[in-house]
Amino acid sequence: MSDQKTYFFMAGLPRSGSTLLSAILNQNPRIYSGPNSPVLGIMSGIEEYLTIDESFNAFPKQQQAGEMIANSIVHYYSDIQKPVIIDKNRSWPAKLEYITGYFGIEPKIICPVRNLSEIIASFIAMHRRNPFEIDGKLNFIDQMLVKNNLPLNDYNRCQVLSGEGVIGRAYDDIKSALIKGKQKYFHFVEYDDLINDPETTMKNLYEFLEEDNYKHDFKNIVNINQEKDAEVFGFADMHSVRKEISKTSIDPTELLPEEVLKACEGSEFWKNLDDINIKDNQSTKEIENAR
Repeated sequence: MSDQKTYFFMAGLPRSGSTLLSAILNQNPRIYSGPNSPVLGIMSGIEEYLTIDESFNAFPKQQQAGEMIANSIVHYYSDIQKPVIIDKNRSWPAKLEYITGYFGIEPKIICPVRNLSEIIASFIAMHRRNPFEIDGKLNFIDQMLVKNNLPLNDYNRCQVLSGEGVIGRAYDDIKSALIKGKQKYFHFVEYDDLINDPETTMKNLYEFLEEDNYKHDFKNIVNINQEKDAEVFGFADMHSVRKEISKTSIDPTELLPEEVLKACEGSEFWKNLDDINIKDNQSTKEIENAR
């Protein structure tokens, strides 16, 4: 890469406080923590295109191609003057080789996590707050149900989210990386820890990043990067953040079917990292079956 910024990454599970964490981090004058970023997708897209492009394959310029891919992140954040950038994409755990290979740095990935039943319940609660189409467009969860010819009900929403949806993909990518022995690259931020003891949680995060600790104002939080939630995702409040740090009271037992609650039991693998069975050849399908 051709600039002097320091790059970190954020992945983790959805509805686990990543937007809140970014809003807190953005209080630090050294740090810019953005919303979901297309950088990884751009890198992957360029790489895939070049593998099939006749002109490139007829006269390959591997070094220049690598520089184009590596500098995607530089150009994307060229408008940001802060020296530390945190790029957010839930697929980074599946593409650690991009960070080491193209960027030439050791990955440091922040992973907000939360009890799975609370995550799923948060999505269902959000759907109930936003039950109608916006400008004739279904929200992204119901779009997946329609695509798979499934009835629009909460049980199917739970299934598609935790299977091939945003929860299942993020969960599998993180666990797969840990099974391959990549624990040192990850720092898990428990949602409840962030809510109940934000000062200690942030101190531990700064130690992982090897950045100086910063005194944050947890009673004056602002999301400076409000995304077009209603227009793109179909949920008007998907990335809303309260001014003062607090936990929304969601009781999964009141929102989720018994089968879903049972399937979520004991699934928080990040709480027992020493127990993860390291098998480089274990497939994502095996992980899914064990969940």
